[in-house]
Amino acid sequence: MGYAPQDIIFDPNIFAIATGMEEHNNYAVDFIEATREIKKQMPLTRVSGGVSNVSFSFRGNDHVREAIHSVFLFHAIKAGMDMGIVNAGQLVVYDEIEPQLKQLCEDVILNRNNENNEATEKLIAFAETVKSRGKETVKDESWRNDTVEKRLAHALVNGITDYIDADTEEARMKYPRPLDVIEGPLMDGMNIVGDLFGSGKMFLPQVVKSARVMKKAVAILTPYIELEKEEKRKQDVADGKDGSVQGAAKILLATVKGDVHDIGKNIVGVVLGCNGYDVVDLGVMVPAEKILTEARNHKVDIIGLSGLITPSLDEMVHIAREMKRTGMNIPLLIGGATTSRMHTAVRIAQEYDHGVVHVLDASRSVTVTGSLMQPEQRDTFLSNIRGEYEKLKTDFSNKQTAKQFLTYPEAAKNTAPIEWEGYQPVKPTFTGTRIFADIELQDLMPYIDWQPFFIAWEMHGKFPAILSDAVIGAEATKLYNDARNLLKKVIDEKWVKAHGVIGFWEVAKTAPDTVEVQHPEHPIRLEFLRQQIKKAAGQPNLSLSDFIRPHTYGTDYMGAFSVTIQELDVWVKKFHDAQDDYNKIMLQALGDRLAEASAEYLHEKVRKEYWGYSATESFSNEELIREAYSGIRPAPGYPACPDHTEKYKLFELLGGEAATCIHLTESLAMSPASSVCGWYFAHPDSKYFGVGKIDRDQLNDYAQRKNMSLEEAERWLRPILE
Repeated sequence: MGYAPQDIIFDPNIFAIATGMEEHNNYAVDFIEATREIKKQMPLTRVSGGVSNVSFSFRGNDHVREAIHSVFLFHAIKAGMDMGIVNAGQLVVYDEIEPQLKQLCEDVILNRNNENNEATEKLIAFAETVKSRGKETVKDESWRNDTVEKRLAHALVNGITDYIDADTEEARMKYPRPLDVIEGPLMDGMNIVGDLFGSGKMFLPQVVKSARVMKKAVAILTPYIELEKEEKRKQDVADGKDGSVQGAAKILLATVKGDVHDIGKNIVGVVLGCNGYDVVDLGVMVPAEKILTEARNHKVDIIGLSGLITPSLDEMVHIAREMKRTGMNIPLLIGGATTSRMHTAVRIAQEYDHGVVHVLDASRSVTVTGSLMQPEQRDTFLSNIRGEYEKLKTDFSNKQTAKQFLTYPEAAKNTAPIEWEGYQPVKPTFTGTRIFADIELQDLMPYIDWQPFFIAWEMHGKFPAILSDAVIGAEATKLYNDARNLLKKVIDEKWVKAHGVIGFWEVAKTAPDTVEVQHPEHPIRLEFLRQQIKKAAGQPNLSLSDFIRPHTYGTDYMGAFSVTIQELDVWVKKFHDAQDDYNKIMLQALGDRLAEASAEYLHEKVRKEYWGYSATESFSNEELIREAYSGIRPAPGYPACPDHTEKYKLFELLGGEAATCIHLTESLAMSPASSVCGWYFAHPDSKYFGVGKIDRDQLNDYAQRKNMSLEEAERWLRPILE
């Protein structure tokens, strides 16, 4: 029928087990084996099922049903199940099910030890002893009766901070040295966390909560450890020893010069810390010299670099060269939103000989660092990486050669087919700028796009469907509830301010890719780039300038905006100082959501009121997220206008730092990090697109139009240069 295999979903049917009828006993096994066979024969297809059916025999007993669902999903997912229908908010962690109940569920679901319905009868008997608690939440404090070691492990696995002060102090009094508490019960607990995370039984938000518990415990023990170290050092010096102390493997993390984004880096630091590494975090906007100097001073074993904006890619290349020039021999890890295996292979790995590895996300960081820190694995691991990157570099070169490009003059003639004759642009209600000094935070709530929030926590799925996902739904729901609660506190207590500026001006297209803005003080020329890759017949090579009326037809209008979330850093620092990485990262992620919501909120106001070209529109939040409205707001540095230096003109038009309350770094990142800026285009045919690769002829033309040296233009546009 022509369907893509990944668009086909099989539902082999899940029927109730433990009904007392022997012919029903293998229903769960049948589904699991059917799933395994489907995935074997058609690996790209999807498998779904109604999970709640399997426990139908125990309706009314939620405690047993929740356990059955978790055990069933544990085995079905391993067999290849992709999705399911179940109340994710009532799933329990597989390893947290009490052993007796788990064993009984395993026997019934896998139909083992079930001759004459023996396993079924045992589960039914157990169910009779369990009173369903319905929807009432009962706090289980029975774990408080365990040993201090088990209590610490339980607190770490479940992210419970309520008793960590008392339990840590009890452990300190029990063990000979305070360091023994860290190396003993605390690391034992974190090892359990690491194993659960690695096997997919825990998710990133849970791990960060565990890290919060660990940090609080370590903070309690640190003064005692430092006192002990100082006494040992003095004794060693008295005994003629050097007094140095060997510790855990050290990893230095930094967001590179000019870049202010660090949510991903913070998450990686937490995950590595949870796995026993000593993390030295230098923060954001760290120059190469400081990174190398601190790496030597701390005698680190690995350097990890992070970056979000495209200029950070060049900075990473520079740091790799400096590491080689200065004779360093420790591995270099590369991560961040704009980085990729391909860029790492083609540009960075060529500059340094002692190991360059791209790390996709936090969950991969532990595996990579573990391989690098094991002497017996390191050489083989790096050799394999080098071979992989050489192949990527070769493939990249071959693909570049195979691509067909139009010449720049040819592309400039193949513009968007817009009929300008008779077009009358809508005039905004004002020209110049308007400042929104304190946007009401409550007004932003309907505009929040939650999906990127979950992606920041490495939980992938469509919102709100992710909340009921068979695998991560329960934890996604907890994360969402925590976020909503913190966001309510932020709004009610006015922790932050949302500040915005919008502006409109008369403009005209004066050349194929040049738009002139009639600024009151002097005209400002905006320069845009054009797609050059050869398109199918009838498909244009787009430039944003295509959506502005040529000057021969008369005046047009264009707008710009900026939004920023102020005072967020104050509260982020408070969480940092309180050893609360969970809420620190949560608040940073919410800051980004509020900034994007502010941009969406103002754009709607622009379309309906301040510019008014779409005064009668009415869209749901889902439609706003899908950008169903007329007009676009592309941002400098992003695919449609990839040159960050056009931000200088945008901010000049808006009134600079004084008006926008945003500082542009030397790499043109915006500080505060939770900031958004961009242009407003109103033409109904305007749409988002990516410029893609350009050739050196267009680069040269672009540099001349901007009165920029070819070297400077190449620096900013290298990622898109053919």
